[in-house]
Amino acid sequence: MREGIHPEVKETTVTCACGEVYHTKSTKENIRVEVCSSCHPFYTGKQRKAKKGGRVERFNKKYGISEESEEDSE
Repeated sequence: MREGIHPEVKETTVTCACGEVYHTKSTKENIRVEVCSSCHPFYTGKQRKAKKGGRVERFNKKYGISEESEEDSE
């Protein structure tokens, strides 16, 4: 590695809004974040599952066509 072109890496503390504290190395001294792996909904399993239907399901819902009525007609 060339001398004098790389930033200095220091011990740093990453603090989350939930109160979790991580110790790591970085070019910045103290880092504050809003979400971390301890409080993010994706990692905690509290994420809402968005139910997105496909085009056919949306069409059927829009025009009031149910799957039961389609089976009866066959």
